[in-house]
Amino acid sequence: MNPHLAAIEPSLIRALAAKARPTSINLGLGEPTLFPQQRFIDEAARLTNELGMKYTLNAGDAELRALIARRYAYPGMAEARNVCITNGSEEAMYVAIKTLLDPARDEVLVVEPAYPAYAKIAQLEGIPVRPIGLPASSGFRYDAQAIVAALTPATRLIVIGSPANPTGRVISRAAVAELSAALLARGGEPVWILDDELYRELTYVEDAGSFAALYPYTIAINGLSKSNALTGLRIGWAIAPAPFCDEFVKVHGWVTTAASTFGQRVARAIFTEPGALAEQSAWYRTQRAAVLGALRDSGLTYVEPDGAFYTCVRLPDGEDSLAAAHRLIDDYDVVTIPGCTFGAALEGWLRLSWVAPLDAFREGLARIASAVLV
Repeated sequence: MNPHLAAIEPSLIRALAAKARPTSINLGLGEPTLFPQQRFIDEAARLTNELGMKYTLNAGDAELRALIARRYAYPGMAEARNVCITNGSEEAMYVAIKTLLDPARDEVLVVEPAYPAYAKIAQLEGIPVRPIGLPASSGFRYDAQAIVAALTPATRLIVIGSPANPTGRVISRAAVAELSAALLARGGEPVWILDDELYRELTYVEDAGSFAALYPYTIAINGLSKSNALTGLRIGWAIAPAPFCDEFVKVHGWVTTAASTFGQRVARAIFTEPGALAEQSAWYRTQRAAVLGALRDSGLTYVEPDGAFYTCVRLPDGEDSLAAAHRLIDDYDVVTIPGCTFGAALEGWLRLSWVAPLDAFREGLARIASAVLV
């Protein structure tokens, strides 16, 4: 067996979700409850009926890659050769880390609270991981100076999710500019940014920064899972400078050959129609407004989300988040995710997904409040 596996536990998120009963209020899994737009699936089926289901290029369908590159138009990364289509954004994370980092000399800095796959993927490759925790006292807001202060000579990659899973926080334009300037001023071998933009289309504040718009050593990853309710389609992508993207495609090709041809056809239909990528975002904005009202009424301490579809609620001082999550599903029939899943910085908190019907979300909050407020 791979010796690195011994230090990697199975997903707590999946384990808690598996305890759900038919009666449970599920505020756990980060999966949209909306359905996909059927017309894009129908268009992919039409093309498949006409053209069959052959492989695409390793990097993906050239037209789709050009559409994605033009949609985001990042400086120096606005051509098809800057894009690789992957089997979901998580494969893009894995390939980026495997392509860039040398386990013998490099380390990755993960800004927490963070999606646990960032650290697990690096650990699986034998790459040292150092977390930098954002404090609850600041509402888990991104702090460029704290990130710079955490760098060491071995740091080769910083991983940031914005909007963040689990907190819903985004990194501001000012923080992106400050961190980018500091990294460029260091000299020597560049420190890269892996910017997880999976929830980019679900951003609710104006002051949201993007590293790929400013910093030339950025790998931006994204996908259709959250924006278009297509988690099971497994279509993601990486956007990166051409020399790096060439090597990324090489690794991707050996890992998985190419992403699903049918999935890429669905994606091409979405990117071809103006506004389709953000079509479902209006529902999330409406839901968020109602969710914030429910949170204010609950009496719980919470993090107001700038993006994504999560919030975090605070447990009483000293309460273990994993024990609390098990108690809530066992005794109150509510699925939540313990903050410890996302790093030590979020211990003492629970992550809640707010894609459930609003009445169910309100009832779940009421049950959580009755369990933790004393």
